[in-house]
Amino acid sequence: METPTYKLEVFEGPMDLLLSLISKHKLDIYDIPIVELVEQYTDYVRKMQEADMDVASEFLEMAARLVYIKTVSLLPVHEEADRLRQELTGELLEYRDCQIMAGKLADTAKGFDLFSRAPEPPEIDYTYQLLHEPDELLSAYKSVLGKGKRKLPPPIESFAEIVTRKIVSVSSRISFLMKRLKGGRESFRSLMAASESRSDMVATFLALLELIRDKKLKTDGDGEDFSIELRRS
Repeated sequence: METPTYKLEVFEGPMDLLLSLISKHKLDIYDIPIVELVEQYTDYVRKMQEADMDVASEFLEMAARLVYIKTVSLLPVHEEADRLRQELTGELLEYRDCQIMAGKLADTAKGFDLFSRAPEPPEIDYTYQLLHEPDELLSAYKSVLGKGKRKLPPPIESFAEIVTRKIVSVSSRISFLMKRLKGGRESFRSLMAASESRSDMVATFLALLELIRDKKLKTDGDGEDFSIELRRS
């Protein structure tokens, strides 16, 4: 006996299949009889597998979801089943609305690719039409001129102060302090006042720290107002 053959309708996804089953069997989408829907859905998935059709994982996931809703609906407390059924109903309604809108957009778009004549490139006038006051033009010119100058290297004169500045070494200030303190004690203030430049002052301070660390100088005083006294050790 020849095995009967049948052609199964192809659906885009599990939501598409559920909507088709609800419409075909005239079920209430707002109050889905989950037991009946599970049987119809699993029966269709089984037919898809028997027909050697590629059953996407999303169809099997929905089958497991429906079976779970059916299982919890058999429990004495139906709160979880009611919540799951409401979630499924909301998803189905949203999917149905999207299908309706997609159909309307497809109908509206029909004929949009037809033209009574070939499209022509628009005519564009590249003539500058705006009018400006002389002050605006002068300001724009100065701005552009300034940008051009900023790309040039700085003039040599800008390095004159750096190149001609005297660099004082710490070793030279150590020799200076050792000679100066041969005469006895001297205040920190007077030693710093003898510095002619900032470089002298920094080198003198570093030289004092190094001599004190090497115990070649001793300090006296509280140091609050530069009243520290220095003497040879």
